[in-house]
Amino acid sequence: MHKKQAFGFQDHIPDESKQGEVLVAEKEIPSDSKQFYVESYGCAMNFSDTEVVASILKEENYFPTKEMSNADLILINTCSIREKAEQNVRQRLTVFNQIKKEKPATLIGVLGCMAERLKTKFLDEEKLVDIVVGPDAYRDLPKLIDTAKGGERTINVLLSREETYADISPVRLDSNGVTSFISIMRGCDNMCSFCVVPFTRGRERSRDVFSILAEAEDLYKKGYREVTLLGQNVDSYKWENPESKQVVSFAELLVLVSKVHPDLRIRFSTSHPKDITDEVMYAIRDHENICNYIHLPVQSGSSRVLKLMNRTYDRPWYKQKIDRIREIIPECSISSDVIAGFCTETEEDHQETLSMMEYANYCLSYMFYYSERPGTLAERKYEDDIPLVVKKRRLSEIVAKQKEISHANNLSTVGKTYRVLIEGDSKKSDKDFKGRNSGFLLIVFPKTGKHKVGDYVNVEITSATSNTMLGKIVQL
Repeated sequence: MHKKQAFGFQDHIPDESKQGEVLVAEKEIPSDSKQFYVESYGCAMNFSDTEVVASILKEENYFPTKEMSNADLILINTCSIREKAEQNVRQRLTVFNQIKKEKPATLIGVLGCMAERLKTKFLDEEKLVDIVVGPDAYRDLPKLIDTAKGGERTINVLLSREETYADISPVRLDSNGVTSFISIMRGCDNMCSFCVVPFTRGRERSRDVFSILAEAEDLYKKGYREVTLLGQNVDSYKWENPESKQVVSFAELLVLVSKVHPDLRIRFSTSHPKDITDEVMYAIRDHENICNYIHLPVQSGSSRVLKLMNRTYDRPWYKQKIDRIREIIPECSISSDVIAGFCTETEEDHQETLSMMEYANYCLSYMFYYSERPGTLAERKYEDDIPLVVKKRRLSEIVAKQKEISHANNLSTVGKTYRVLIEGDSKKSDKDFKGRNSGFLLIVFPKTGKHKVGDYVNVEITSATSNTMLGKIVQL
């Protein structure tokens, strides 16, 4: 899931945009405090990291602001997954530097994956920033800020095999007060040939169970009713209790979190097809508050291309995994990531991707054309030989196919009733609520009675488009 989020707003992913409020009351902000402004790009892990950074900065008397011009510190949490994300970051840095010209004491910092990948380029060659901090070095921010105040550009992009930020309670920045993320692990050991994440976030390491449960319990007490457990590959989560030596798997963690409270709904992202187990599916089946939704990226429907991508599965194997999910959890919604125009992709390969989308019957997909990333296996071994015009045409066909599948799926829900968590007002009208069912389907419905954000209601679907279901609250 990739998008851009600035403090106070976010956009790019349809139906998920929202105006949020920082959960820090003005009376709690000391008069002598400093202010920071932050924008985040990329995946949900980046947004979770930004909340960790906010917590670290709070200890240093920095509090968030929505007004960039008021900030003593401007930060951008970056993504290196696609070239366009990096172009966006450079454009934003240009804007930030205009603020700095008017207010020279303002510090500018780059965080996250792009900081790790480009390292000193921002500091020495382009001189766009004062601070560069990689994903595993956020604890070092206070020291780096102090050094930068003295006029010296600073950097820490060292990767760690231990850092999980388990002891840091994130400051919930752009929150609706109902749904939130919990990071359960960091890094990735998979070496997909197109992906830069193992090089920017390091090796896999799992956060301890006790801190995860404590964070879930704290969120529930604060009124949150849905948490998403985050990791680059959550199914490979494995934590060993140093005292009992008991090893906790991801399936076992899911069950433990589900027991925090029956009204706390659990989601997770992302699953690698090779690692998701029957035990995870049984956990979903057997616990009502673990959502009937699995994000299972396919990337390509072609066995030949999957091998080049180093995905470690082929087309028949992936189809068997889809079949197994349907067998154990018949009502499960499945979504995916799809890449158009990977190296050497033929029209036949492309058609296999389209047919795989039909077979899996995805409720939604995150779809992109291939963007070569420096340092990856694909960049070193393969020629990026598909013309951009072909990539864009294939992507448009993939998008059209997903729209067709989503529309048919959504129409099939008309007349059905779902338990829906109210997440906030509809984007189009404050007379309507929006919320999602267990299968991640977005539903819009009129406000009736005394229902409020954070409540569960039963909603009957009355009509549907390719993006949204419309419904009404009913009593069962």
